[in-house]
Amino acid sequence: MMEELKAVIEALVLASDAPLSADKIGELIPDADRKELKRLAGELADEYEQRGGGIVFREVAGGYQFRTRDELAPWLRKLKGIKAALLTPAALETLAIVAYRQPVLKAEIDRIRGVDVSGPLKKLLDKKLVRIVGRKDVPGKPIIYGTTKKFLEVFDLKDLSELPTLRELKELQE
Repeated sequence: MMEELKAVIEALVLASDAPLSADKIGELIPDADRKELKRLAGELADEYEQRGGGIVFREVAGGYQFRTRDELAPWLRKLKGIKAALLTPAALETLAIVAYRQPVLKAEIDRIRGVDVSGPLKKLLDKKLVRIVGRKDVPGKPIIYGTTKKFLEVFDLKDLSELPTLRELKELQE
């Protein structure tokens, strides 16, 4: 029964266009215990990791998703005939500020960077890495920004708590 349930989870995640959450899997398999579903998903991830093939089963952006191994990206770019979608240094700095300070106003990002971030912010919105979260209840009703699920997917993060800390970043620089 467990192997059959694991196969169902595998098929559902494969057929899904976006990361599939444990809650959504639980809705699709109502008889199954949520803790058991999470355990089986973890087993699937371990099996794919141990196999060492080109595909991995990962928890990302609040759900599970099949992904190709990071080290195989050059081969995939050859197949697709595309270049890696690079962000400009200004866009990366802006994205980092949004990721670490969210919810954040454009004025705060401008102040931290010391320049107008309208251009980089628009590009990040277009790439769906940043979203409008709402408006602050002050005169002028400025827009509040935050990151998206796509941000988590692109940077292979389960959630924002996986962002490196300032100390970890300093250790990487050394």
